[in-house]
Amino acid sequence: MLMPFRKVATSDGPLKFNEQWEIKELVSNRQDITAVTPLTADLSAEFREGDVVDVHGKLTVGVDMLCSRCLKPINEHFHIDFHEQFKQGKQPEGLHEDDDTLYVDGDSVDLKSYAEEAFLLDLPFIPLCSDTCKGLCPKCGHELNEGDCGCDNEVIDPRLAGLKDFFK
Repeated sequence: MLMPFRKVATSDGPLKFNEQWEIKELVSNRQDITAVTPLTADLSAEFREGDVVDVHGKLTVGVDMLCSRCLKPINEHFHIDFHEQFKQGKQPEGLHEDDDTLYVDGDSVDLKSYAEEAFLLDLPFIPLCSDTCKGLCPKCGHELNEGDCGCDNEVIDPRLAGLKDFFK
C-alpha cells in the first residue's frame, strides 16, 4: 500500500486507500491466537501545512484467541483508529521528542507496515474471556468459573512452611 508523496500533494482532496491483506505470518509466533481474518485498512491521506502528509482512518480485523486463564476460545473484532503524520526527507538534527511526524527518505511510504504495527500494538498481551475469569485449578485443571473444585490451593511461603502447624 504505497503512498506517493507527489500524488498526495497534487490531489484536490484526500487520497483514499482501501486495502485488505493476510496477516497470518504477523501473528504466527503467538500461540494464543488460533485464527485471524485479513486486515482491512480504510485510510485517507491529506497534504497539510509544512509539507506534512496526514494519514488517518480505520483498521479492522477479527482474531480468534484463547483466554490466558481458562483457555476458552474468544472471538474479538478490532476496530483500530489509525493516525500518522509523514514528511518526506531526512529527520532534522535536534528534533524535539514530542514531534510525532515520521520522516521518510524516499518518494513514497509503505503504509502497510505502519498499519500492521498499529494492529500489533492494539492486541491484548494477555487476552481474557472476561475480567473476572478465575482460570483453571493448578492442581486438577477444573475450570473455576463453573464452580469450586475442592482442591486445597492455599499457597504457603516456603520460608514460613515450618510455622504452618504452629497455632494448631
